[in-house]
Amino acid sequence: MKIAIAIIMFCIIVIVHELGHFLLAKMNGIAVKEFSIGFGPTLIGFTKNETKYSIKVIPFGGACIFDDEDPEKAEESSFLKASVWARIAVIAAGPIFNFILAFIMALFVVGASGYDEPILRSVMDGYPAQEAGLQVDDKILKMGNENVKLYREVTLYSFLHQNESVEVTYERDGQKYTTTMNQLFDAEDNRYYYGFSGGAYVKDSSPLRVLQYSAYEVRFWIKSTLQSIGMIFEGKITKDDVSGPVGITQMVGDVYEEAAPAGVSAVVLSMLNIAILISANLGVMNLLPIPALDGGRLVFLFIEVIRRKPISQEKEGMVHFVGLALLMILMVFVMYNDIMRLFQ
Repeated sequence: MKIAIAIIMFCIIVIVHELGHFLLAKMNGIAVKEFSIGFGPTLIGFTKNETKYSIKVIPFGGACIFDDEDPEKAEESSFLKASVWARIAVIAAGPIFNFILAFIMALFVVGASGYDEPILRSVMDGYPAQEAGLQVDDKILKMGNENVKLYREVTLYSFLHQNESVEVTYERDGQKYTTTMNQLFDAEDNRYYYGFSGGAYVKDSSPLRVLQYSAYEVRFWIKSTLQSIGMIFEGKITKDDVSGPVGITQMVGDVYEEAAPAGVSAVVLSMLNIAILISANLGVMNLLPIPALDGGRLVFLFIEVIRRKPISQEKEGMVHFVGLALLMILMVFVMYNDIMRLFQ
Protein backbone atom coordinates (compact mmCIF):
# COMPACT_ATOMS: atom_id res chain seq x y z
CA MET A 1 0.00 0.00 0.00
CA LYS A 2 2.75 2.44 0.99
CA ILE A 3 4.75 1.73 -2.18
CA ALA A 4 1.61 2.08 -4.29
CA ILE A 5 0.87 5.48 -2.76
CA ALA A 6 4.44 6.65 -3.43
CA ILE A 7 4.30 5.47 -7.06
CA ILE A 8 0.93 7.15 -7.64
CA MET A 9 2.27 10.35 -6.08
CA PHE A 10 5.39 10.34 -8.27
CA CYS A 11 3.32 9.59 -11.39
CA ILE A 12 0.89 12.45 -10.79
CA ILE A 13 3.69 14.95 -10.18
CA VAL A 14 5.60 13.80 -13.27
CA ILE A 15 2.46 13.77 -15.44
CA VAL A 16 1.74 17.39 -14.46
CA HIS A 17 5.36 18.38 -15.19
CA GLU A 18 5.34 16.78 -18.63
CA LEU A 19 1.83 18.08 -19.25
CA GLY A 20 3.20 21.59 -18.88
CA HIS A 21 5.68 20.95 -21.71
CA PHE A 22 2.98 19.19 -23.76
CA LEU A 23 0.27 21.85 -23.47
CA LEU A 24 2.59 24.79 -24.19
CA ALA A 25 3.98 22.91 -27.19
CA LYS A 26 0.47 22.37 -28.56
CA MET A 27 -0.42 26.01 -27.88
CA ASN A 28 2.59 27.09 -29.94
CA GLY A 29 1.93 24.65 -32.79
CA ILE A 30 4.90 22.43 -31.93
CA ALA A 31 4.54 18.73 -32.75
CA VAL A 32 5.12 16.29 -29.87
CA LYS A 33 6.70 13.00 -30.92
CA GLU A 34 6.02 11.11 -27.69
CA PHE A 35 4.43 11.80 -24.32
CA SER A 36 5.49 9.11 -21.85
CA ILE A 37 5.25 8.33 -18.18
CA GLY A 38 8.21 6.41 -16.77
CA PHE A 39 11.37 5.08 -18.39
CA GLY A 40 12.47 1.91 -20.14
CA PRO A 41 10.47 -0.41 -22.43
CA THR A 42 6.88 0.53 -23.22
CA LEU A 43 4.17 -1.29 -21.29
CA ILE A 44 1.17 0.36 -22.91
CA GLY A 45 1.15 2.77 -25.81
CA PHE A 46 -0.95 4.20 -28.60
CA THR A 47 -0.56 6.89 -31.24
CA LYS A 48 -3.01 9.70 -31.88
CA ASN A 49 -2.34 12.28 -34.59
CA GLU A 50 1.44 12.80 -34.53
CA THR A 51 1.95 11.87 -30.84
CA LYS A 52 2.68 8.51 -29.25
CA TYR A 53 1.30 8.21 -25.70
CA SER A 54 2.97 5.55 -23.56
CA ILE A 55 3.51 4.15 -20.08
CA LYS A 56 6.96 2.71 -19.44
CA VAL A 57 8.18 -0.09 -17.16
CA ILE A 58 9.96 2.12 -14.60
CA PRO A 59 7.31 4.39 -13.04
CA PHE A 60 9.65 7.18 -11.92
CA GLY A 61 10.03 10.07 -14.34
CA GLY A 62 8.66 10.72 -17.79
CA ALA A 63 9.27 12.61 -21.01
CA CYS A 64 7.73 14.91 -23.56
CA ILE A 65 9.80 14.25 -26.69
CA PHE A 66 9.96 16.60 -29.66
CA ASP A 67 11.14 15.83 -33.17
CA ASP A 68 14.30 17.95 -33.00
CA GLU A 69 17.11 15.53 -33.72
CA ASP A 70 17.92 16.62 -37.29
CA PRO A 71 17.80 20.38 -37.88
CA GLU A 72 18.28 19.96 -41.62
CA LYS A 73 15.15 17.82 -41.98
CA ALA A 74 13.05 19.58 -39.37
CA GLU A 75 9.48 20.31 -40.37
CA GLU A 76 7.73 23.62 -39.72
CA SER A 77 5.92 22.10 -36.72
CA SER A 78 9.14 20.85 -35.11
CA PHE A 79 10.52 22.27 -31.87
CA LEU A 80 13.58 23.69 -33.63
CA LYS A 81 11.50 25.71 -36.09
CA ALA A 82 9.52 27.46 -33.34
CA SER A 83 10.52 30.93 -32.19
CA VAL A 84 13.05 31.07 -29.37
CA TRP A 85 10.46 32.58 -26.99
CA ALA A 86 8.00 29.77 -27.81
CA ARG A 87 10.71 27.23 -27.00
CA ILE A 88 11.54 29.03 -23.74
CA ALA A 89 7.84 28.92 -22.78
CA VAL A 90 7.62 25.19 -23.56
CA ILE A 91 10.72 24.30 -21.51
CA ALA A 92 9.83 26.56 -18.57
CA ALA A 93 6.24 25.24 -18.45
CA GLY A 94 7.21 21.93 -16.82
CA PRO A 95 8.67 23.41 -13.62
CA ILE A 96 6.00 26.13 -13.56
CA PHE A 97 3.27 23.48 -13.69
CA ASN A 98 4.93 21.80 -10.70
CA PHE A 99 4.63 25.04 -8.74
CA ILE A 100 1.00 25.38 -9.83
CA LEU A 101 0.30 21.79 -8.73
CA ALA A 102 1.95 22.46 -5.37
CA PHE A 103 -0.22 25.56 -4.95
CA ILE A 104 -3.44 23.66 -5.79
CA MET A 105 -2.58 20.93 -3.27
CA ALA A 106 -1.70 23.59 -0.70
CA LEU A 107 -5.21 25.04 -1.09
CA PHE A 108 -6.65 21.76 0.22
CA VAL A 109 -4.12 21.46 3.05
CA VAL A 110 -4.44 25.07 4.25
CA GLY A 111 -8.22 25.01 3.82
CA ALA A 112 -8.53 21.82 5.87
CA SER A 113 -5.84 22.18 8.55
CA GLY A 114 -4.84 25.84 8.56
CA TYR A 115 -1.36 27.36 8.73
CA ASP A 116 1.38 27.71 11.33
CA GLU A 117 1.26 31.38 12.23
CA PRO A 118 4.62 32.68 13.57
CA ILE A 119 3.28 33.48 17.04
CA LEU A 120 5.33 32.54 20.10
CA ARG A 121 3.69 30.07 22.47
CA SER A 122 6.51 29.84 25.00
CA VAL A 123 9.73 31.69 25.88
CA MET A 124 12.34 29.76 27.88
CA ASP A 125 13.90 31.24 31.00
CA GLY A 126 17.54 32.19 30.66
CA TYR A 127 17.65 31.96 26.87
CA PRO A 128 18.51 34.79 24.43
CA ALA A 129 14.87 35.29 23.37
CA GLN A 130 13.87 36.21 26.91
CA GLU A 131 16.91 38.45 27.32
CA ALA A 132 15.99 40.22 24.05
CA GLY A 133 12.55 41.03 25.47
CA LEU A 134 10.40 38.59 23.48
CA GLN A 135 7.19 37.38 25.15
CA VAL A 136 4.45 34.82 24.62
CA ASP A 137 1.97 35.87 21.87
CA ASP A 138 4.52 38.04 20.08
CA LYS A 139 4.25 37.60 16.31
CA ILE A 140 7.53 37.30 14.40
CA LEU A 141 7.49 39.46 11.27
CA LYS A 142 11.09 39.35 10.14
CA MET A 143 14.29 37.41 10.83
CA GLY A 144 17.32 39.29 9.54
CA ASN A 145 16.41 40.39 6.01
CA GLU A 146 13.81 37.64 5.53
CA ASN A 147 10.09 38.32 5.89
CA VAL A 148 8.31 35.65 7.93
CA LYS A 149 4.81 34.36 7.24
CA LEU A 150 5.02 30.83 8.69
CA TYR A 151 6.59 29.62 11.92
CA ARG A 152 8.52 27.00 9.93
CA GLU A 153 10.43 29.88 8.35
CA VAL A 154 11.60 30.88 11.83
CA THR A 155 12.68 27.30 12.55
CA LEU A 156 14.48 27.04 9.21
CA TYR A 157 16.26 30.35 9.78
CA SER A 158 17.40 29.18 13.21
CA PHE A 159 18.77 25.95 11.72
CA LEU A 160 20.58 27.65 8.84
CA HIS A 161 22.12 30.45 10.92
CA GLN A 162 23.60 28.58 13.86
CA ASN A 163 25.53 30.68 16.41
CA GLU A 164 24.69 33.94 14.62
CA SER A 165 23.07 37.05 16.03
CA VAL A 166 19.91 38.16 14.26
CA GLU A 167 17.80 41.30 14.17
CA VAL A 168 14.18 40.32 14.81
CA THR A 169 11.12 42.39 13.99
CA TYR A 170 8.01 41.37 15.88
CA GLU A 171 4.51 42.62 16.61
CA ARG A 172 2.92 43.01 20.05
CA ASP A 173 -0.52 44.52 20.63
CA GLY A 174 -0.54 46.00 17.13
CA GLN A 175 2.87 47.71 17.54
CA LYS A 176 6.09 46.72 15.78
CA TYR A 177 9.37 46.32 17.67
CA THR A 178 12.91 45.37 16.74
CA THR A 179 15.46 43.57 18.87
CA THR A 180 18.65 41.57 18.45
CA MET A 181 19.05 37.96 19.56
CA ASN A 182 21.95 35.56 19.82
CA GLN A 183 21.72 31.79 20.24
CA LEU A 184 22.59 29.54 23.17
CA PHE A 185 24.32 26.21 22.61
CA ASP A 186 22.56 23.04 23.79
CA ALA A 187 25.17 20.32 24.34
CA GLU A 188 22.56 17.55 24.46
CA ASP A 189 21.17 18.40 20.98
CA ASN A 190 24.52 19.70 19.70
CA ARG A 191 22.95 22.84 18.21
CA TYR A 192 22.07 26.42 19.06
CA TYR A 193 18.64 27.74 20.08
CA TYR A 194 17.00 31.13 20.55
CA GLY A 195 14.88 29.72 23.36
CA PHE A 196 11.29 30.01 22.16
CA SER A 197 8.69 27.81 20.51
CA GLY A 198 5.53 28.55 18.58
CA GLY A 199 3.63 27.87 15.41
CA ALA A 200 0.21 26.82 16.65
CA TYR A 201 -1.98 26.12 13.64
CA VAL A 202 -4.64 28.71 12.81
CA LYS A 203 -7.60 27.63 10.71
CA ASP A 204 -9.17 30.41 8.67
CA SER A 205 -11.49 29.23 5.91
CA SER A 206 -11.92 32.63 4.25
CA PRO A 207 -11.00 32.23 0.55
CA LEU A 208 -8.56 35.13 0.51
CA ARG A 209 -6.69 33.83 3.56
CA VAL A 210 -6.52 30.30 2.13
CA LEU A 211 -5.16 31.62 -1.18
CA GLN A 212 -2.66 33.82 0.63
CA TYR A 213 -1.24 31.13 2.91
CA SER A 214 -1.25 28.49 0.17
CA ALA A 215 1.11 30.79 -1.73
CA TYR A 216 3.22 31.19 1.42
CA GLU A 217 3.30 27.38 1.76
CA VAL A 218 4.69 26.92 -1.75
CA ARG A 219 7.11 29.80 -1.24
CA PHE A 220 8.43 28.13 1.90
CA TRP A 221 9.23 24.87 0.10
CA ILE A 222 10.83 26.68 -2.84
CA LYS A 223 12.94 28.74 -0.45
CA SER A 224 13.92 25.76 1.70
CA THR A 225 14.93 23.79 -1.42
CA LEU A 226 17.14 26.62 -2.64
CA GLN A 227 18.71 27.06 0.79
CA SER A 228 19.31 23.31 1.05
CA ILE A 229 21.13 23.39 -2.29
CA GLY A 230 23.27 26.20 -0.93
CA MET A 231 24.08 24.09 2.14
CA ILE A 232 25.29 21.28 -0.12
CA PHE A 233 27.87 23.60 -1.70
CA GLU A 234 28.82 24.90 1.74
CA GLY A 235 29.42 21.34 2.94
CA LYS A 236 26.70 21.53 5.60
CA ILE A 237 24.72 18.64 4.09
CA THR A 238 26.20 15.15 3.77
CA LYS A 239 25.20 12.23 1.54
CA ASP A 240 23.03 10.90 4.38
CA ASP A 241 20.86 14.03 4.21
CA VAL A 242 19.99 13.50 0.53
CA SER A 243 17.26 11.13 -0.65
CA GLY A 244 16.12 9.80 -4.01
CA PRO A 245 13.01 7.81 -5.00
CA VAL A 246 13.78 4.97 -2.58
CA GLY A 247 14.34 7.32 0.36
CA ILE A 248 11.22 9.32 -0.48
CA THR A 249 9.20 6.11 -0.72
CA GLN A 250 10.45 5.16 2.74
CA MET A 251 9.48 8.63 4.03
CA VAL A 252 6.01 8.25 2.52
CA GLY A 253 5.66 4.89 4.29
CA ASP A 254 6.76 6.32 7.65
CA VAL A 255 4.35 9.25 7.40
CA TYR A 256 1.54 6.92 6.30
CA GLU A 257 2.04 4.69 9.35
CA GLU A 258 2.03 7.70 11.69
CA ALA A 259 -1.10 9.21 10.13
CA ALA A 260 -3.11 6.01 9.59
CA PRO A 261 -4.37 5.66 13.20
CA ALA A 262 -5.93 9.15 12.92
CA GLY A 263 -8.07 8.17 9.94
CA VAL A 264 -8.33 8.66 6.20
CA SER A 265 -8.42 12.47 6.30
CA ALA A 266 -5.16 12.58 8.26
CA VAL A 267 -3.52 10.24 5.73
CA VAL A 268 -4.74 12.31 2.77
CA LEU A 269 -3.52 15.59 4.27
CA SER A 270 -0.16 14.05 5.20
CA MET A 271 0.32 12.70 1.67
CA LEU A 272 -0.65 16.06 0.20
CA ASN A 273 1.96 17.76 2.38
CA ILE A 274 4.64 15.41 1.05
CA ALA A 275 3.41 15.89 -2.51
CA ILE A 276 3.66 19.69 -2.12
CA LEU A 277 7.26 19.30 -0.97
CA ILE A 278 8.16 16.95 -3.85
CA SER A 279 6.40 18.99 -6.54
CA ALA A 280 7.98 22.27 -5.43
CA ASN A 281 11.35 20.53 -5.09
CA LEU A 282 11.08 19.06 -8.59
CA GLY A 283 10.21 22.47 -10.01
CA VAL A 284 13.24 24.10 -8.40
CA MET A 285 15.65 21.29 -9.31
CA ASN A 286 14.55 21.32 -12.95
CA LEU A 287 15.18 25.06 -13.19
CA LEU A 288 18.79 24.72 -12.05
CA PRO A 289 21.23 25.53 -14.90
CA ILE A 290 22.40 21.92 -15.14
CA PRO A 291 22.83 20.27 -18.56
CA ALA A 292 20.06 17.78 -19.46
CA LEU A 293 17.60 19.47 -17.10
CA ASP A 294 15.08 22.12 -18.13
CA GLY A 295 17.27 24.81 -16.58
CA GLY A 296 20.23 23.69 -18.68
CA ARG A 297 18.17 23.91 -21.86
CA LEU A 298 16.92 27.35 -20.85
CA VAL A 299 20.53 28.54 -20.52
CA PHE A 300 21.17 27.66 -24.17
CA LEU A 301 17.93 29.31 -25.25
CA PHE A 302 18.73 32.56 -23.42
CA ILE A 303 22.21 32.49 -24.96
CA GLU A 304 20.42 32.21 -28.31
CA VAL A 305 18.34 35.27 -27.43
CA ILE A 306 21.52 37.25 -26.66
CA ARG A 307 23.48 35.98 -29.71
CA ARG A 308 20.41 36.11 -31.97
CA LYS A 309 21.35 32.74 -33.34
CA PRO A 310 21.27 29.22 -31.86
CA ILE A 311 24.28 27.31 -30.63
CA SER A 312 25.21 24.31 -32.75
CA GLN A 313 22.90 21.36 -32.03
CA GLU A 314 25.92 19.05 -31.92
CA LYS A 315 27.65 21.13 -29.23
CA GLU A 316 24.50 21.55 -27.18
CA GLY A 317 23.66 17.86 -27.56
CA MET A 318 27.12 16.87 -26.32
CA VAL A 319 26.80 19.10 -23.24
CA HIS A 320 23.40 17.63 -22.41
CA PHE A 321 24.70 14.09 -22.98
CA VAL A 322 27.55 14.60 -20.52
CA GLY A 323 25.14 16.20 -18.05
CA LEU A 324 22.72 13.30 -18.38
CA ALA A 325 25.49 10.77 -17.82
CA LEU A 326 26.61 12.56 -14.67
CA LEU A 327 23.00 12.79 -13.43
CA MET A 328 22.51 9.06 -13.99
CA ILE A 329 25.67 8.34 -11.98
CA LEU A 330 24.38 10.62 -9.21
CA MET A 331 20.97 8.89 -9.26
CA VAL A 332 22.62 5.47 -8.93
CA PHE A 333 24.73 6.72 -6.02
CA VAL A 334 21.72 8.27 -4.24
CA MET A 335 19.62 5.14 -4.79
CA TYR A 336 22.43 2.93 -3.45
CA ASN A 337 22.77 5.19 -0.41
CA ASP A 338 18.99 5.05 0.17
CA ILE A 339 19.00 1.25 0.01
CA MET A 340 21.93 1.00 2.41
CA ARG A 341 20.08 3.19 4.92
CA LEU A 342 17.17 0.74 4.88
CA PHE A 343 19.41 -1.91 6.42
CA GLN A 344 20.95 0.28 9.10
